[in-house]
Amino acid sequence: MRAIVTGGGTGGHIYPALAIAKGLQSHFSHTEILYVGTNHGLEADIVPKANLSFQAITVSGLERKLSLSNLKVFWQAWQGYREAARIIQNFRPDVVIGTGGYVCGPVVLAAARRGIPTLIHEQNALPGITNRILSRVAKGVAVTFEDSVQYFSNRDKIAVTGLPVRPEITESHRREALKALGLDEERLTLLVFGGSRGARRINQAMVEVIQHYGNQPAIQIIHATGQAGYQEFLDAAKDRGIELDKYVNIIIKPYLYNMQEALAAADLVVSRAGAATLAELTVLGLPSILIPYPYAAENHQEFNAKALADRGAAVLIKDAELTGATLIAELQKIISNENRLRNMSLASEKLGRPEALDDIIKCVEKILPRQ
Repeated sequence: MRAIVTGGGTGGHIYPALAIAKGLQSHFSHTEILYVGTNHGLEADIVPKANLSFQAITVSGLERKLSLSNLKVFWQAWQGYREAARIIQNFRPDVVIGTGGYVCGPVVLAAARRGIPTLIHEQNALPGITNRILSRVAKGVAVTFEDSVQYFSNRDKIAVTGLPVRPEITESHRREALKALGLDEERLTLLVFGGSRGARRINQAMVEVIQHYGNQPAIQIIHATGQAGYQEFLDAAKDRGIELDKYVNIIIKPYLYNMQEALAAADLVVSRAGAATLAELTVLGLPSILIPYPYAAENHQEFNAKALADRGAAVLIKDAELTGATLIAELQKIISNENRLRNMSLASEKLGRPEALDDIIKCVEKILPRQ
């Protein structure tokens, strides 16, 4: 088996691609993987560290407005297509798999035009422009959310697989996690985070939440502010007269290196609505309050959050509407109602897809020529 995997720009495209690459290596004997990306994307740093062969092509994304720079983008797309075609000719893959980002366009298109089986995977409930275009030439389409199926024209080639999560997410156990984090088994655990860089709006709201729940016996809170927002959060808490060292039920961290333990310990989560985060929450059956990042491409995080909220697994609060008071009000509605918390958890678990990687590999098998 020789496979090209491509996806780039953000971790949301790269990490699923890496998971699929590792899945191919585990499933097919003597699998050789080549990852195709760009030199200016995160993949140029992340992929070699994952011990995968990496080659780059020249390509960049369109600006979402009329611009002269888009002329350069179209020229680079043609150049990237020719480079991708040469890579494919030299590597001679049995299959090409794209996980989104503009780098996928030239690679998947070049493969499809040469009759090589191609599969694309869409992480978000609102598919990206690149994947919507590529779905017309790809032999198979795998999607994370059922809500995204409506945006593709040929539904016969679509499979709802979910999004692969890191193995350690499902391997952590609650009791051990609580002990490792120094938390009380008898308290409800609220986990709050906004991503590796944090989320300023969430941090601002959490100052008031911390003050409200500080030293309350029924709840304990882990809040990851993000490295960039840590000092600002501490200063804001100090300005409100909050002495964090006197709150025995509050843990404030700039970053959670042991996120798998924090998730295992959590009963309720407040977070952004990236596809990878939601895949982890649902595979663990965690209820959540989701505050979508409002500047994500095509506002796709709001569509992700809505997919969970519409099915009772989450509450959606728009970023512009988030305050400490609104967050406390929503938390109270959930925390004070055990049945609601349980029902949200069951709804979340129902959406979880622990076999996502296996299902994606089945999609690959389905498009390969029969031996």
